[in-house]
Amino acid sequence: MGLDLGDVRIGVALSDETGTLAAGLVTLKAVGPRKDAQALAALAREHGVVEVVVGLPLRLDGSLGSQAEKAVAFAERLRRVLRLPVVTRDERLTSVAAGERLAEAGVKRRDRKARIDQAAAALILQEHLDERNAVAAGEREPA
Repeated sequence: MGLDLGDVRIGVALSDETGTLAAGLVTLKAVGPRKDAQALAALAREHGVVEVVVGLPLRLDGSLGSQAEKAVAFAERLRRVLRLPVVTRDERLTSVAAGERLAEAGVKRRDRKARIDQAAAALILQEHLDERNAVAAGEREPA
């Protein structure tokens, strides 16, 4: 499960069973860390999630800002609630890329706002899956 955290909305994405392809699932209204973690835990149980990837909004220079610190704290909360692996992943510019992809797909401007968080979560998760699968493929290559 991939997450794009925001103060107002949380984009949620899931991968297929093979861990190859990510797709947006839902956008939740953020109400507070405790209730948000509970809602995400319910989604994780419902969909049989085995790992969570939380977008980490680093500053352009790579440092942690206040939003990234919130994401790290939320990832820790999720680890305790879910008792599953929860990793963070650099998400710089994913919302911009998600907006561009939605525009390219012909999604009207007024409809993009409702879908951008899911699309960003899908990008975060897809990058994680691609990296993990590339590492796994490299490990299987004969020496």
